[in-house]
Amino acid sequence: MTKEQFIEELKKINVDITEYQLKQLEQYYELLIEWNKKMNLTGITKMEDVYLKHFFDSATIAKIIDLNKIDNLCDVGTGAGFPGIVIKILFPKIHVTLVDSLNKRINFLNTVIKELELVNIVALHERAEIFALKQREKFQLVTARAVAPLNILSELCLPLVKIDGYFIPLKSNISQEIKGFNKVISKLGGENLEVLNFELPYENSNRTLLKVQKKNKTNQLYPRKYADIKRRPL
Repeated sequence: MTKEQFIEELKKINVDITEYQLKQLEQYYELLIEWNKKMNLTGITKMEDVYLKHFFDSATIAKIIDLNKIDNLCDVGTGAGFPGIVIKILFPKIHVTLVDSLNKRINFLNTVIKELELVNIVALHERAEIFALKQREKFQLVTARAVAPLNILSELCLPLVKIDGYFIPLKSNISQEIKGFNKVISKLGGENLEVLNFELPYENSNRTLLKVQKKNKTNQLYPRKYADIKRRPL
């Protein structure tokens, strides 16, 4: 995906991008490649692939929710900042909290935040299950991209969501994971599951967005501690 194609595809999902935001994404890409030489941030390094599989893929959340109406967002298991940093660049009014368990990644994210002069964004070194116990029902939108199976993600993320807020995981193939998912989210106060399947342009790989609305408080003592959670590749 070229930068020109990136701009055109954003328009198709009703996301406008300024020259300044494009410059920020260029800086982000450069920092990603620079830091990737000394630590494992991503196996995707070609510019065209990063713009498609990381930048545009992160932006596709706009297909299922109007991000202009979101005030604050938490990105759980953010890794190299996808989708959280991309959303912050494209929708700068959103207050963003990035959570990751590896301090090296947090150092990278803080460098990105400083170099891109992003404001109202914080990167926290914290395990998701501990963070969820501390920050219950604080966020209007909680996202997670390629972090863990849906049942575990729900236990980590839905406790963070405010009443009437949303949990939106970004996944690839979920045909097995989604079985019994309604039952899981209902225990955590979630309702109104919406599923959107689509293909990334140009390479036609499968993607799925799920949107769960938090309607009731989470009464169960969730989440359990998942000491062996590892980020899964998309």
